[in-house]
Amino acid sequence: MCNIYKDQKKGSCNHHDHKEWSRRSFVKALGIVGGGSMALANTSLTVSQPSLLEAALNQSDNDRVLVLIRLKGGNDGLNTIIPYYDYDNYARVRETIRIKEDQLFKLNTDFAMPKYANDMQYLWDQGQMKVIHGVGYENSSRSHFTGSDIWATADINDVQETGWAARYFENIYPDYLVTPPDRPAAIQIGNNGNLIFDGTDTNFAFSVSNPDQLAQIAENGVVYDLNGIPDNAHGRQVQYLKGIANTTIKHSEVINQAYEKTSSSSDYSSDSDIAKQLRVVSRLIRGNLKTKIYLVTIGSFDTHNNQSARHSKLMEELSNALSVFYKELNRDGWGDKVLSMTISEFGRRVEQNGSGGTDHGTAAPVMIFGGELKGDGFVGNHPDLNDLGQGGNLKYNQSFVNIYSTIMKKWLCVPDNLVDRVLGQHPSLDLGFDCPSQSSSSNNKAEDQITLSAFEHKIIQSRDQPYLYINNDKTGHIVIKIYNMMGQEVGVLKNEMMFEGEHKIYFDEISGITLDTGQYLYRIDKGGQKYSKLFMVQ
Repeated sequence: MCNIYKDQKKGSCNHHDHKEWSRRSFVKALGIVGGGSMALANTSLTVSQPSLLEAALNQSDNDRVLVLIRLKGGNDGLNTIIPYYDYDNYARVRETIRIKEDQLFKLNTDFAMPKYANDMQYLWDQGQMKVIHGVGYENSSRSHFTGSDIWATADINDVQETGWAARYFENIYPDYLVTPPDRPAAIQIGNNGNLIFDGTDTNFAFSVSNPDQLAQIAENGVVYDLNGIPDNAHGRQVQYLKGIANTTIKHSEVINQAYEKTSSSSDYSSDSDIAKQLRVVSRLIRGNLKTKIYLVTIGSFDTHNNQSARHSKLMEELSNALSVFYKELNRDGWGDKVLSMTISEFGRRVEQNGSGGTDHGTAAPVMIFGGELKGDGFVGNHPDLNDLGQGGNLKYNQSFVNIYSTIMKKWLCVPDNLVDRVLGQHPSLDLGFDCPSQSSSSNNKAEDQITLSAFEHKIIQSRDQPYLYINNDKTGHIVIKIYNMMGQEVGVLKNEMMFEGEHKIYFDEISGITLDTGQYLYRIDKGGQKYSKLFMVQ
């Protein structure tokens, strides 16, 4: 027997088992979209009430949205935000790929951007754009895979295997597998391995591989045709996954309803992927879908060669799409409710290479956009081109995790102690926004500190046999049931008073039941609060 709870270090046989057998891997292999829940129809599973934490946050809910814009491949920050105050040094190390002075538009006396990105000038002039200088982390990885994982997990040691947003959602939706929210918690376009929404055993995002697929779902409310699937064990599991029982189909419907409430502007000047993505996201936001986090992706930033032509095309597409995106949002009263942020796995090396490009680097600027920024501006100091780090790379001076923490606390208005649980303790930055006050005596943030459950549950893989570990924070009655992947009850593991403290519960305690090889779900009912997790029997 093995579990898919990631309590083992990378490199262990258990980690290998996770890679082979996790439900997430199976979903990705089949190209399935959407988060997961158990098949509720005609089963003994029942939907639970919202968690106490979810209910508390809902009471203080605001309509703010976060849009993450992934610049996949490693964006060259030095040719995005040009240090005009140090132009001679910049031009010296970039003899053929520098942006010439007459091809720049100035943001202020010290910094400029290429004219091919001049659609962003609208955002800057409207006070809807800020630049955070020198963002990175200590001993930055220059691997695409490791760098992407670190930015997605917010763990600079690359040990954590769950995404930072997923850890937040795991606290809000402890029974997500059975009772997902009625709207997508997140929407991700491009299911190419990013971990931001990957939890212990499910992905919390409604995920599609490309913008055309999301547009189809938004327009038609249909994901997959479930007819014609073979009536055998494999077919039934495929049918379960493709239906994603109560999550994908239901979310397809609400996505369609939000999409149909609005229309798109004809001002998007290109049919690029990023324009298509933001066009659909704009309609969903303006249609009041109430999804809190979106992730869109623009690729091909790995500019080892021919950078001048490649990077200019990408930045032109991005700047046009972003400016139209915010014009639509501003027109419909949403501009001050949507914060967008660029992320990329690393920057590029300062000195150009021999192929007219740049190699993998370290620090780079992060750009943020939105109507609540209270004016344009810069945050922090630009790295010194005369004081480079190892390998001729820019030295970082701002941790990307500080930005995440600030956005969670001050934009999404997540209680401080929950953010600290998800990310660890990090200082907040002055990015120009804070949680809005509903009145002089009421803040739109639930509470700076909110009571978090200390109840723990996970499966531990021991040498003898795996067991369910519970650290009970309060004595009380507890019911633990096991279900198969069709949502059918297999047996009752516990139905008794459980004292405060640590407990080990072995699966052979299910009287007269032997669990066959396969995937199962355990569901805990503790005083009306429900928790659910997947595990694997081998």
